[in-house]
Amino acid sequence: MNMFRLVVALLFLAYGLIIGVLNTQPITLKLLFTEFQTSSGVGIMLSLLLGVVVGGLIVLATLVWPLYAKLRKATRAMAPSQDAGA
Repeated sequence: MNMFRLVVALLFLAYGLIIGVLNTQPITLKLLFTEFQTSSGVGIMLSLLLGVVVGGLIVLATLVWPLYAKLRKATRAMAPSQDAGA
């Protein structure tokens, strides 16, 4: 399984390099308080990365944390019943 992950990671890295090489037109990214020049390939990769991070945070906040809270609650509920049986 680790070999599979390595191959997938290398494929994504190669894909990112291809995007960077094929998109060399200069663009200006304007943010709230600053702006900077970069190539369109870097801009594309930064937006993809930002989308992944924001999506991961949304999944974490809406799924993982509530499920973790339910698991903690269920574990606490099970602990007294296990002590009483022993």
